[in-house]
Amino acid sequence: MTSLTWARRRESAARFWRQYRTRRAGLYGLGALALISVVALAAPLLVGGDVQSVTNAPGTALESPSAAFPLGTDQFGRSLLGLLLWGARVSLAVGLLAAALSVAIGTLVGVIAGHYGGWFATVLMRITDWFLVMPSLVLAIVLATVMSRSVWTVILAIGVTSWPTTARLVRAQTIAVESRPYIERAKALGGGHAHLMSRHVLPNVMPLVLAQTTLCISNAILTEATLAFLGLGDPTVVSWGGMLQDAREAGAVSSGHWWYLAPPGIAIAVVALTFTLCGRAVESVLNPKLGVGR
Repeated sequence: MTSLTWARRRESAARFWRQYRTRRAGLYGLGALALISVVALAAPLLVGGDVQSVTNAPGTALESPSAAFPLGTDQFGRSLLGLLLWGARVSLAVGLLAAALSVAIGTLVGVIAGHYGGWFATVLMRITDWFLVMPSLVLAIVLATVMSRSVWTVILAIGVTSWPTTARLVRAQTIAVESRPYIERAKALGGGHAHLMSRHVLPNVMPLVLAQTTLCISNAILTEATLAFLGLGDPTVVSWGGMLQDAREAGAVSSGHWWYLAPPGIAIAVVALTFTLCGRAVESVLNPKLGVGR
């Protein structure tokens, strides 16, 4: 039985990949994302760990792009190219972990509310509605302000404020799954709540959760950059949002040092675009009725 299950899963994965390859935009996004991920993981080998050092900076302050420093230097004389590569590790990690936390909370709330129904689901949905009407960025700023400044605080602030949309989508899908005949048969055979949710409901909502996760990652990266730009990130680590904050404090906007602002801003936009392209491609494969273009 186990071998048959794994065979079906491999066949399903192969079918998914064959359909995904037909989405050109999704392939471009996946290729760019893979390249960025490899560069981020290899950053210690490419630029070394001392690129963040202020005391051992190799250049002078705010040098324009040159052969020695392709993207110029920051206000301390550090290479912006090295900081950009090193900052990719933090920005991607925060985006992935915050999106995972957000989707996990939203999936849990959505499945429970859709399965049990009644007054309990009503209470959960009213809480969800409250989070929906409140700007998630404002809530994240409040949490990041009252808690200690660290990467984990940023992840927690983003994760616990951006789950309501996922909860709404998963609840709707759970209600649709619960109305299918095999759910009634499982109940008639004595299936309990835990069995129904784990064996029947959750596997059927996971495609939606997967698509939602890829879309949430781009929003999480943008939110992390915003919090860091506002000075609410961890000052001891380098991230793209933190680089923008340093450029603002150094007066790069008024002094015309565009090379200080452009690289992290473009990097944030490119990564957000790659995750969005992948998410839309996954969504169109898993739900062709949406009519998402190729």
